[in-house]
Amino acid sequence: MKTLVPALLALSFLLAQPSFAVTKGVNLPPDGVQLRASPLPGYAKAQANCVACHSAEYMLYQPRTAPRPYWEAMVKRMQAVFKAPIADADMPVIVDYLVKTYGNEQPAAAATTK
Repeated sequence: MKTLVPALLALSFLLAQPSFAVTKGVNLPPDGVQLRASPLPGYAKAQANCVACHSAEYMLYQPRTAPRPYWEAMVKRMQAVFKAPIADADMPVIVDYLVKTYGNEQPAAAATTK
């Protein structure tokens, strides 16, 4: 009993001390690659959805010959596997933008440049 009282007293002082939460942040370097601008409606949707999670550079690493089903699978994967908050209604216009800007439906001149 003699050791219990001092221990409880010490514990009460310890619990009464204010605690301060430390907020940690992450500062990422600026992204040097931007999505290719386009008048397609999927451009704005890709800006809002795709680059919210990863760099636009990700698109440059995809095969230039990638057909529409490839891009559909990639967008569905981002939604299903990585839980990207892409609305189902936005998926077709995003895929259309990606395949016409980075895939095998891009104009011949654009397909040869990065």
